[in-house]
Amino acid sequence: MSSSSPSSALNASTHVDPQRLAELAHRPVKVAIILVLGAMVTLGNVAVLVVISSSVSGWSRNSRYFLLSLTGADSAFGLVVMPLNLWVGLVGDHHHQGPDALCHVVAFCNATVYSTCMYTLAAISLERYVAVLHPLSSSSLLTRRRTLLLILFSWCFPPCLLLPVSFPGGGIIEVHFSTASLVCNPTYSTNVGYSMSLTCFIFFPCSAIMTYTNLRLWCAAKRQRQKLRRYDQNRHKRSDVASRVLVPVMAVYYACWAPCMAAMIFNAISGSSVPEWIEFVVVWLPTSNGFLNCIFYFWINRSFRRKFHLVFQRLLLSLCPKVAMAFGQPADPQKLFVSGIWDNNNGVHERTSSVSSTCTLMTLAEDVGQY
Repeated sequence: MSSSSPSSALNASTHVDPQRLAELAHRPVKVAIILVLGAMVTLGNVAVLVVISSSVSGWSRNSRYFLLSLTGADSAFGLVVMPLNLWVGLVGDHHHQGPDALCHVVAFCNATVYSTCMYTLAAISLERYVAVLHPLSSSSLLTRRRTLLLILFSWCFPPCLLLPVSFPGGGIIEVHFSTASLVCNPTYSTNVGYSMSLTCFIFFPCSAIMTYTNLRLWCAAKRQRQKLRRYDQNRHKRSDVASRVLVPVMAVYYACWAPCMAAMIFNAISGSSVPEWIEFVVVWLPTSNGFLNCIFYFWINRSFRRKFHLVFQRLLLSLCPKVAMAFGQPADPQKLFVSGIWDNNNGVHERTSSVSSTCTLMTLAEDVGQY
């Protein structure tokens, strides 16, 4: 028996969980995906910040405040969430017993950024609803002070709500580093109340506000189109801009956020985790929303594209004048500047607080202008 004991101990020590081996083998692929996604989110939002920090025709001051807040929240995905979690994955000790203070802080940052992004999206939908359906009273309903307070709430309430996540001691909320998703996450199976609090105070209220306001906007645009169509039956049918913008915005929101919330609730109730790659995808899907927001809220807007083109021309002219001249740009920066001012002041004025209401109002304005 004494001779068999060392061999048994050796076999036990050399035995490795196959699931653990598979997760380690897939780690380089996951890290590459996260890095590519982080670069897309960061570059897209930096470009948006450069453009929207200057004046963009058709966007009111309040609209710019909300959109700057959204861009800041989305930028935090690539500048805060991704680097912190990758760093913990590289330097963290995930096998020691007891709470990991670093992982608690990172989990707190993750949850805060995710929650701030959802609150900001809800605030933008609310501002769009007021601006489009109550245009005469929008300036009194959403004053500059109320706008800033709403943005302040979107950024300050999530940290206050999620503060217990940052405490490594006391056993309030258990946090672990998931080798499947490469993220510091609370252990939802032992924190059912925390999971329900996240969904009840963050996801469900924000989703309800976004769904209600965008549905009302879509119905209003549809009714207006039907009224205008009755005046001229022979007129060519215009594209349904409201459906082309509002529907993708909501579809992308639910596609990115609902799977993550569903997996979190499933883990909390069942006590078991979802498969490795499913967990990885649903955890990082909300981060991709930070890049898609650049497309739906900015790049499909004509005024934003014109402004970006102007900023790019200035940057190219200042860094590489010969290259700029080769593309037919004026060699004199003053001429480009004057051209940019003319385009800002005399371009088509797209009045709205966001892209979806902009497109809808522009479509209706063009319809009315023909009568």
